[in-house]
Amino acid sequence: MGLTKATLKVKGRKGARQIELIVDTGSVYTWIPAETLEELDVPKDDFVDFTTIEGRRVRRPVGEALLGYNGVSRHCVVVFGRRGDASVLGVTALENLALEVDPVSRKLRKSKALAAYQCQVTAKALARLFSTM
Repeated sequence: MGLTKATLKVKGRKGARQIELIVDTGSVYTWIPAETLEELDVPKDDFVDFTTIEGRRVRRPVGEALLGYNGVSRHCVVVFGRRGDASVLGVTALENLALEVDPVSRKLRKSKALAAYQCQVTAKALARLFSTM
């Protein structure tokens, strides 16, 4: 089994750039080198603690960038990676972009079906819910 790589467009306030990322469905967020995100003027919104596969704790800044693939663009959380951090496309961005990995070709494709949750709520049920608050 090999790695799946994909080239995505990353857009910030000062332009856009194509970047190759390893598709990692085990990573929640997308990791992009901090230098790239800073050059594109992607703002840092917060800091998040992560646990590496070696068990180390690391803290990295995160922000939101516009990621694009095959004509579809969505805002996604991105981690400002440091030297030595892998550049990966995480599962949140995959879902935001409605993409999945084809298990045979190991290439990205449009998701065949997205999870949808439906429930029917009646006015009576809503009234009961809000009367308990």
